[in-house]
Amino acid sequence: MTIRVLKPGLWTTVQDRGRYGYAHLGISPCGAADPLSLRIANLLAGNDEYAPAFEMTLLGATLEVDQSAIVAVSGASCICKVGPYRVAEHTAVEVPAGGVLQCGPINGGARCYLAIQGGIDVPFVMGSASTDIRGRFGGLEGCRLQAGDVIRTNKAGGQRPGRLRAGAWDELRRSGPIRVTRGAQNDWFSPDEWAKFLAATYAVSEQSDRAGLRLTGETVTPRERRQLLTDGIPLGAIQVPQDGQPIILFVDQQTTGGYPKIGNVIAADMHRIGQLRPRDEVRFSEVSIPAAIEALRQQERWLQEIWQD
Repeated sequence: MTIRVLKPGLWTTVQDRGRYGYAHLGISPCGAADPLSLRIANLLAGNDEYAPAFEMTLLGATLEVDQSAIVAVSGASCICKVGPYRVAEHTAVEVPAGGVLQCGPINGGARCYLAIQGGIDVPFVMGSASTDIRGRFGGLEGCRLQAGDVIRTNKAGGQRPGRLRAGAWDELRRSGPIRVTRGAQNDWFSPDEWAKFLAATYAVSEQSDRAGLRLTGETVTPRERRQLLTDGIPLGAIQVPQDGQPIILFVDQQTTGGYPKIGNVIAADMHRIGQLRPRDEVRFSEVSIPAAIEALRQQERWLQEIWQD
């Protein structure tokens, strides 16, 4: 089956779980900005949970299929239609042969994920189909979708499309502060500066992308100005550059850096970072490493329990 891109949306790329193990070569993980929504969309469509899918940002794409296809859209709210009929969110639906799936503006978050039964057929590079825009590899020749692109899908397997139990989606969107652990250079900041960071409300700058979310708000300052020997950057690290305005390093991040890292977003909250839009407000709260591990375990248990038989 092939998919023709009629309208690409604002920023649509092919993403899966990302490529890991290559940071020493300067290659960022890429992958879905909201990995939890990617997994749910794939399971709804009857795919492996990390199969390549379309990540659509702020404005969805319009796609034409040449054969009947089972699709599922999950993540932030997006009004999608096949002809005059609206497609239900977080539900597997069939698009008829020759049908056009039109995905509109994305609300209540930044991104949604379109999974097609069988998954998107693009080459794997270093174990992943994810698009690396800066490296220009992965996905569809390392680029975001353009009008006129034609993309093949894999043959659908025998897996049955999933169904969410009632109310499951509403449980996903945790409100309140983003949970963080102390960063690698947290001791460069005084207890008062750390407390100020946790008490502050930041806004997401419009100068943000998949590489990093720049925040504007309360300035945080190290105890003393000194040079940090460039070191590795974990996913979700919160750097503090010389202007004192924190930056959350994200999926397309550089792999090394020379600014002190005051905190690190926990794995269980990374999907929330992927849904932040410019001008959204964000606060942080500290948790311990054991609490961060338990939060991820709870999230995985939740993902196993949200499906109807």
